[in-house]
Amino acid sequence: MNPKFGRLYDDLIPEVIIKHPLSKTITESDNNLFCLLTMNHHPVHIDIEHAKQSHHGKILVVGTLVLSLIVGLTVPEISGAAIANLEYSKIKHLGPVFLGDTLRAETKVIDKRLCSGNDSRGVVHVETIGYNQKNEKIISLERKVLLPVS
Repeated sequence: MNPKFGRLYDDLIPEVIIKHPLSKTITESDNNLFCLLTMNHHPVHIDIEHAKQSHHGKILVVGTLVLSLIVGLTVPEISGAAIANLEYSKIKHLGPVFLGDTLRAETKVIDKRLCSGNDSRGVVHVETIGYNQKNEKIISLERKVLLPVS
């Protein structure tokens, strides 16, 4: 199999850190649409007057949007050729994200193993860390991806 998008099992090497080239600035529209789509109507995410009285004093971007964006930034290098995303774990929100923040991601390959009984595919275990424009860690997570072997 030679997909045109994404890396294969053999392309991902344990201990290697991948600096994903994509980044994304979160707009008010992004946050509002995500709130509507996911039915998260907490005022800290959508009501500026409420947010001014909150801990951070301004609109806080929904944590699940941050998670989705960080995972999305990794797709070309990690799961673009995936057969399946098998597991997400150890998700930690490490810092707040605000409207106008620009996010980027780095992924470390933790380990990988061929599937027993089917050596044409394997599971790759990675840890991804998301950063804002100040190079502050804002989220970390691990996931396991089922990929074809080249």
